[in-house]
Amino acid sequence: MKKIFFVFLILFVLTSQWACSGGKPPSSTENKLADVDVSGAETTKDSLKEALNRASVQAAVSSLDANTLSKDLALMAWEASSKNDMPRIQEIFDHTMKYYGEQAMLEQSSLSGFPERGTEEQYRVLNDAATIHFILAEAFMGAGRTQEAVNNFQEIIRQYPSAQSWDPSRGSFWSVAEKSKASIDVLTGKAQEELDQKPMEHVIRTVPVFQTPGTEGVVDYAKYGEFHKAGTAQYEYVIQDMKGLKDAVGEGIYPNERDVYTNPRLEQARAQGRLKGKHWDFNLSEDLEAAYFKWVSAQEAPGVRLFYIAHVFERAQMWERAIKAYYALVVHFPKTVAWTYWQTPWYPAQAAIAKIKYLIHIHPELGLDYRPMQIRVQNGYDNDMTNDVFIIDPGRIVELDKMSDEQKKILQARGEMIALKDIKRKIGKGKVRLVQYSNGHWQMIVDGKPFLIKGVTYTATKVGQSPDKGALTNWQFDDFNGNGKIDGPYDSWVDHNGNNAQDADEPVVGDFQLMKDMGVNVIRFYHVPTTPNKELLRDMYQKYGIRVIMGDFFGKYTIGSGASWSQGTDYENPEHRKNMMESVKHMVMEYKDEPYILMWILGNENNYGVASNADKKPAAFFRFANEAAQWIKSIDGDHPVAINNGDTLFLDIFAKNAPDIDIFTANAYRGNYGFGSLWDQVAEAADKPALITEYGAPAFAPHMTLEDAEQAQADYHRGNWMDIEENSAGHARGAGNALGGVAFEWMDEWWKNYEPFLHDRKSEAIGPFPGGYYFEEWFGLIGQGNGVQSPFLRHLRKAYFLYQDLWNR
Repeated sequence: MKKIFFVFLILFVLTSQWACSGGKPPSSTENKLADVDVSGAETTKDSLKEALNRASVQAAVSSLDANTLSKDLALMAWEASSKNDMPRIQEIFDHTMKYYGEQAMLEQSSLSGFPERGTEEQYRVLNDAATIHFILAEAFMGAGRTQEAVNNFQEIIRQYPSAQSWDPSRGSFWSVAEKSKASIDVLTGKAQEELDQKPMEHVIRTVPVFQTPGTEGVVDYAKYGEFHKAGTAQYEYVIQDMKGLKDAVGEGIYPNERDVYTNPRLEQARAQGRLKGKHWDFNLSEDLEAAYFKWVSAQEAPGVRLFYIAHVFERAQMWERAIKAYYALVVHFPKTVAWTYWQTPWYPAQAAIAKIKYLIHIHPELGLDYRPMQIRVQNGYDNDMTNDVFIIDPGRIVELDKMSDEQKKILQARGEMIALKDIKRKIGKGKVRLVQYSNGHWQMIVDGKPFLIKGVTYTATKVGQSPDKGALTNWQFDDFNGNGKIDGPYDSWVDHNGNNAQDADEPVVGDFQLMKDMGVNVIRFYHVPTTPNKELLRDMYQKYGIRVIMGDFFGKYTIGSGASWSQGTDYENPEHRKNMMESVKHMVMEYKDEPYILMWILGNENNYGVASNADKKPAAFFRFANEAAQWIKSIDGDHPVAINNGDTLFLDIFAKNAPDIDIFTANAYRGNYGFGSLWDQVAEAADKPALITEYGAPAFAPHMTLEDAEQAQADYHRGNWMDIEENSAGHARGAGNALGGVAFEWMDEWWKNYEPFLHDRKSEAIGPFPGGYYFEEWFGLIGQGNGVQSPFLRHLRKAYFLYQDLWNR
């Protein structure tokens, strides 16, 4: 989600915004200079400067109205932080404490811990006051005023232990006291010391042991019941032989979940205290037997429960049993709807189908295959589950003899390619074109040849830099060692032995060469707020064959719209629209003739609505994006135009309102299996080619060694790329509309969890990853070691070598 640029600090938790409060009118702000008290101070340049500075701050109080709400004060403080405006931050803090300090303490006194999920709005003033105090402490920290920073962080911890700060870019909260403690640890050196001294623990894994494992590896459901109206909205499976089906599926899988209560190991686990806690907590546990027992008895919807039971089996490497459980979900509970942590609908049965296909593909030794299975959800692109209509075809799973001719034929068909002929549609006439074949498949054609995007989001952020603190330089010009070479692209080197030092056998190689060796042919970035280096990008293309997907944020984070963060971009506001269109026009006119440009992209998950109303007025947003696309195509016929979406939210509204946008792209983080129904959804709703503009996983999990976490990251990428490739043009079993993917990201960025000098191993942001959370600072295919040699050192992770193999075949 997502990770390109944030004015606000970044972190997930699990809830929504809170309400607001009022305040008392301030005193008169006239003639503030005359009110400055310098009594007792010596008349020196420093004291006079300090007095004048205080006067300037006090005079600015006039901008803070009597009715300025605490939420608006917090937004103003963040904006001031992004500009390194220390006087303005101090002014906002003083005003907040004067009119909201007492109320904040009253709200804190009513809490003994964090408020219940969904009740955060009752503690708005507490949260805003603590957030503003945190911003002030961070400002002291950034200014090098260490003791003042530590004192303020300590005061936050003491006064506001239950306060949480709202992050609009993620739609979530983070603990202000916890981040204050982390900042103190960074300032005192304790954080790095703990990381250096604490080795990663290798946790011993347990696996489920079943009393009744089941009589069939692959259940033939037709033997035990009847399928009615498959392929329609009236689908149902009616069990006729309950005992036979229970015996076939075995313990723990519906309809035989109750057999678990006769398993003697259940009582052993309970007696050992291994079942204490919530079932959700066990998704991260390596005690997979305990996780199995917890989920079988969990008070959740049957479909949700069954998905996570299957997930336990998958983690236990019980591949056949995992497939059996996932398929039971498809057969019995295909209409299950659950809610994600972003408060959007999630369809477990669709995910189960994707899991089945993934497991069958990566484990051909199972001798399994599947017949077409699909669950389509009409009206499934909004956040309203009440209007969903499910069209269900459960298909079936086929068990084959490993030596049979049929198995060989079907296994071979999994990678079978089909001929692409009879072009029925062309988009563009220049060097980059899109074509659609008679079978519905889409392909990008570059300079007359098929082109599959093998991309990466590239940045070379130096450890210690952060856009949140206004301390982010432009990697396209950085030359920190002053040797005349741009650091990341040309002056980086690989630390092969992991000693965080450049040895004689570790020569400078540069990221561009490393990317070329990996097979990268595209990088993605935005033309604002940092200025692209044309000469650098020309060299990247000419010497290394790497092109650019160039984007305009199109009002996301208010970039380009001229709106303030508190106001937010309004896609129906004439002034905002004018500013955004001018930004797009500048991008196209400035770069359209550059040889490295592959395509244009508008926005970055604008549909999630961060500092904009694209989530509230998606039709207006997509219509305006369509106008921008029309203008681009009237000027530039060489490059297609894409929209960047957050997954498939509002896909149907996009399809109706943006016919002139050529490519639907999505930032999607769904799991190790890939992107599931996304390809079919785009084909059905919009009939356009699709591109995944962000996908990936962190190379860290708290229950794994760093080496194991690296492998888990690589396995995640393998599943994602495999799904992209199988849905690209010419593959017999896919949707045929995938244009490729852009892996997120090139290397770790340490600023994403607040402190840019600390490679943070904490996260409250739950996600579908091996460690269960968004460890945002670990998404790199490449690491930066201990940070001392940043921005030059590169640690090549296993995912890098995976792509080196996959992308150079």
